Order: sequence, then structure tokens, then C-alpha cells
Amino acid sequence: MTVASTTSRLVPVMRASLVLLSKFAFVLAAAPVVGASVVPVRAGDIERGRYLVEALAACDNCHTPRGAGGYDPAARFSGGSQTFSDKTYVVRGSNISPDEETGVGAWTDAELRAAIVDGVGREGRLAPVMPSDSYKPLTKSDLDAIIAFLRSANPVRASLAMPQQRRGEWSPHPVPGAETAFDEAALGDKSKHGLYVASLARCMSCHSGEVDGAPDHENRFGAGGKVFRNAAGVAVGSNITSHPSKGVGAWSDDELKRAITQGVSRDGTQLRPPMSTLSKAHFSKMSPDDLDALVAWMRTIRPKE
Repeated sequence: MTVASTTSRLVPVMRASLVLLSKFAFVLAAAPVVGASVVPVRAGDIERGRYLVEALAACDNCHTPRGAGGYDPAARFSGGSQTFSDKTYVVRGSNISPDEETGVGAWTDAELRAAIVDGVGREGRLAPVMPSDSYKPLTKSDLDAIIAFLRSANPVRASLAMPQQRRGEWSPHPVPGAETAFDEAALGDKSKHGLYVASLARCMSCHSGEVDGAPDHENRFGAGGKVFRNAAGVAVGSNITSHPSKGVGAWSDDELKRAITQGVSRDGTQLRPPMSTLSKAHFSKMSPDDLDALVAWMRTIRPKE
């Protein structure tokens, strides 16, 4: 979540997107290809993958162009509209449709896994905006399901828009406790289940303070403060720790769920983008079990001012 101020107003911002850009940054896409190493699709994989991509990872946010009414379904996964930049890169969300020439249709499952969870593409390290650290805990079956869903999408031929510039080094910043793949048994624990959801949805990437552009999980975990600038104005990542006044410790479960899935703050006002758009387009699809687990896990975040 995110807040327009660092106090009571929640303006959640969870940028959860599979951002893989080609050439000097990211590229991803998938489609079963003759000769490519593809794991057989199991019953339910595509729908599970759809859920993960649409409700948690919000891949469309970076990889699907937008029109006046939102995402353009005819061009889904063909590359995003926005540019991401920092000291070491200037990139756009890549074509992750199963087109073999301009997307990732010719990638093997192993190559797709490496891009998603390790941040490594065919041409080397992907730009840090690709949230591979957040996808580290993906179970083997969920990672396979995401790949199966991406391969089931319509191929869209669309060359990657410039600019694409990448330089400098990369250092990992995974969510504490979610540094490696979970097994299915771990998800039986409600707190670990909530951590799993929070990591895939990239909650802490937006709601932890930063040092030199990287989340400070050690000192500012969940304490907010990250600044977001977009066409709608400026929003500041909110404090979502259990602090009773500076955080969300006094919020009810229903209030937290409404903020996450409807983009509405505790006082009934609309949250600012990007949380308001993400909540409606993506987090509104979150399952009751995942939402319950996420809120339960948020209650365990130590209070910080």
C-alpha cells in the first residue's frame, strides 16, 4: 500500500510487475516452440498462472500498453508504455508475449525461469527494475504455472521501443525470509503464506525506506517513505508496520482489505496511483485465502515510526 502522507493517509503503492526487457535490459515471453525445452503443462497450470500474473505479480502493469480505458487487451504483453530509469538504466517493459521474433516464444523454460527469479536474460543481467528478488520464493509449481500461462497468451509482434540502456552492477535485495524458493508445505503456515503473497506483490519494494535507490529492509522495513512521481502527482509509500499511529496497527482487517483490493483509505478517500490503479486492476482479484494471509502477515511487521 502507499500513502499521500507519511501519517494516516494510506496511498499504497505495490508495483508488482514482471518487467523483463530485451537487448540491454529485459525480455520475456513464451510460447511452446519446436525444439525448445518445455515442461508439459499440468491440469490447472494455466489458470493458476493466470491468477498469479493478474492478481499478485501484476505483470500487465509493465508489459502491456495502455489506452484511454486502461490496458489494451489486443496488445497484451507486447511491451509497456512507461519508461523506467535510474542511475544505471533506462528501459521499458519488454514484449513477453509468445511471439518468436519480438517476444520470448523461442525461449526455453529454463531461460524463462532464470529471467523471472534470477534476473538473468539471454544477453546477461536484466535491469534492477525487473523484480526478480520478489519472485525468489516462487514454488516450483507456481513458477511453472506462470510460464505455462505466458505461453498460452496470443503472440503479438511488436519490437521493443527505445530507449534501452543498461550499465553498472546489480546487487540483490530480497524480502527477508523470502530469499529462496518456498515448498508447498511452507504455505500451510499462515504467516509464511502471507509473506509469500507480499513478496510476489512487491509490497516491501514500495513500503520500505530506501538507501541509494534500494530498499532498506534492515532499518526501514515497511516504514514507508519511498516517493513516486507520475502523471497524477506525487505519492509517498506509506508506513504499513504495526505502529498504532504512524503505521496501520489501529486499522481493522476489513479496512486493510478494502485498501488493498479497492484502493480506498481508512477515511473513505480514494488512494493515489499507482496503488489505486493496481488495487482495482489486479489486487481486487486476490483470493480470500491470500488476502487473509497477507493481512495476518502485515500484523507481524515490527512497528516503526
